[in-house]
Amino acid sequence: MADVRTVMFRPLDGAQPTFDWSLLPPSLEGDDGLETAVILSLFTDRRAEADDVLPDGSDDRRGWWADAFPDVEGDRIGSRLWLLFREKDMRSVVNRAREYCIEALQWMLDEGVASKVEVLTGWVDRVSQRVTEAKSAQSMPGVLGIAIAITRPDGATHKFRFDKFWSQQ
Repeated sequence: MADVRTVMFRPLDGAQPTFDWSLLPPSLEGDDGLETAVILSLFTDRRAEADDVLPDGSDDRRGWWADAFPDVEGDRIGSRLWLLFREKDMRSVVNRAREYCIEALQWMLDEGVASKVEVLTGWVDRVSQRVTEAKSAQSMPGVLGIAIAITRPDGATHKFRFDKFWSQQ
């Protein structure tokens, strides 16, 4: 059964990317749900842990209200990537982004949606447009690249890429 396909749109005017449902006239486009599941897992705000430093200095730990009533103990939706919004362009931040992505996608392994989840975070090379682990003179400043490879139990691998999400404001 197909779900409504959620995708990341990159506006031509250079504005920040946004997420929306994809249209395939005369209706909404469908997908098998994997791309939508990855997007919702990564870009829905997960509740911050008690020891997380909040980027705006407030006491708003965000998160989905229903996480207070999980069907499975400790089950939560989303990621803590939002905590990196005002962070500096440093290796330690790239490493935390990877940890947050792995944490957000762990449910896919636990529930048998995937047999393997691979996450690469790094800088986006201006020339090759690839996500690289090493920062160089060719790296796009202030841009975090996220490359995800999900291997299904049947062996099929699906790749997703998200970048230019944290362009410096």
